[in-house]
Amino acid sequence: MKLKYLLLVCFLSPLFAGAQQQFSVFFESNKYDLAADQNAKLNQWIAANPEIKIVAIHGYTDEDGSTGFNDTLANKRVNFIYDAVKSKLKIRDDFKTRSFGEQFPQSKNKAENRKVNIFYIEPKDLARENEILGIKEEAPKPKIPKKYPKTLSLRNPDGTTTQYSLDTDFMRKVDEAKAGEKLKIENLNFQINTFAIVPASRGKLYELLIVLQDNPKLKIDIQGHLCCMPNDRLDLSTQRAKAIYNFLLKNEIDKTRLSYRGFGSSQPIYPLPEKDEKERAANRRVEILIVEN
Repeated sequence: MKLKYLLLVCFLSPLFAGAQQQFSVFFESNKYDLAADQNAKLNQWIAANPEIKIVAIHGYTDEDGSTGFNDTLANKRVNFIYDAVKSKLKIRDDFKTRSFGEQFPQSKNKAENRKVNIFYIEPKDLARENEILGIKEEAPKPKIPKKYPKTLSLRNPDGTTTQYSLDTDFMRKVDEAKAGEKLKIENLNFQINTFAIVPASRGKLYELLIVLQDNPKLKIDIQGHLCCMPNDRLDLSTQRAKAIYNFLLKNEIDKTRLSYRGFGSSQPIYPLPEKDEKERAANRRVEILIVEN
């Protein structure tokens, strides 16, 4: 049997089982455009079924004429119907069109052989689309947790080295977070009333750097927050977020993956004025918003 595929075929013969429906229009001899009555029939069907989804279009001819002529004619009939429905109804991305020509069991009534069959799924069955089409969905592959270093040795300006413990749980959370999630960088401290990061917190910067180096799809927005005062007169919240941004830039993280903002004390976890140091520490924070991952 000679088949012509106009688009990629990715599902098999069980296509026509189950809850799939079929609609047919018929053509005059040697014609690939519809006569007025059949065109009206097609348009009425489209109007009555705005939420269906087309999964295949098949074209046929009668046995008059050569095999080559009939193959071409069936192909043109399929194209005509596709052009008529493509902007009006949903069509499966990998749907298939076939032109069978005369190569199918012929009816004794030649008029019944000059047709196009449209196969579709009704809205109530769309949740079972792949099941109806006989497509087996592969189970997602389990994500293997990445092994991050637990410690990091950094050289100091005087030539000595300092070893930092890394929070691998935090690193894993950042790596696996979805867009829109927000994570606080715990134990990231600054010198009082400045945006200078205290030496003991340098390891926190490298936790973030290592994850960004290991996950090139990750994009983040660095967000600074203050405690205590209603007004951020020195714009410290922005400057602190920018300090982290600049550290990542200097370590060759592309700037298109980074942004920063300061919110002052406009988004406190605890209302101002805070009751104690625990509440002040919670409000005084830097968070990472996952933009893309």
